[in-house]
Amino acid sequence: MSLLTPAVVDPWASVQDLLHARGMRWTAQRRMLIEILSKSNGHVTGAELIERCRAADPSTTPSTVYRTLDMLEGLGLVRHGHGADGRQEFHVLPDRDHGHLHCEQCGQTWELEALEARGMVNALRRGRGFLVDLSHVTIVGRCGSCQEHQGGPPDPVHQLD
Repeated sequence: MSLLTPAVVDPWASVQDLLHARGMRWTAQRRMLIEILSKSNGHVTGAELIERCRAADPSTTPSTVYRTLDMLEGLGLVRHGHGADGRQEFHVLPDRDHGHLHCEQCGQTWELEALEARGMVNALRRGRGFLVDLSHVTIVGRCGSCQEHQGGPPDPVHQLD
C-alpha cells in the first residue's frame, strides 16, 4: 500500500470494544447482528434483522437486536427512520442525511437528497422556526411513471397550484 493511499477502515471492526466501553456484553446474538449488518447495504427493518438473526440463531431476542441498534445509532453506524407505512427502518452506514419519496401507486421508494429538500427545509425553518430532521421525512405521492400511465388530468389533491 502506498503512503499516499489512506487505509480502508472497517467501521465494524471496533464494535466489540465500543460495546464493552458502554457496559454491554459481546454476546453471540450481538456478534450475529453485527455480522449481518456488515453485509447489509442501504435500508433494513428491525423485523428483517430479527428474522435474519433467527435464521442463524433461533434464540435471538428482539430486545437485544433493538438495544444493539440503539447503541449502533449512537456510534453513527446505523440511522433509523420511518417508511411510508410508519415502520422503523435502519439505514446502514449512513454517509449523508436524506429523506425518502414513496409512490403510493407502485410502492417504489427513492432517496430524497438534502440538496433536493433544501427549499422545503429552509422554508419551514424561516416560516415556522422548525428544524427538520430529514432522516425522518418520507413524502408520499405518485411517481412520474405512474402519473404517465394513469392518463387523464392529474388528481387535484396532489397539486398545490
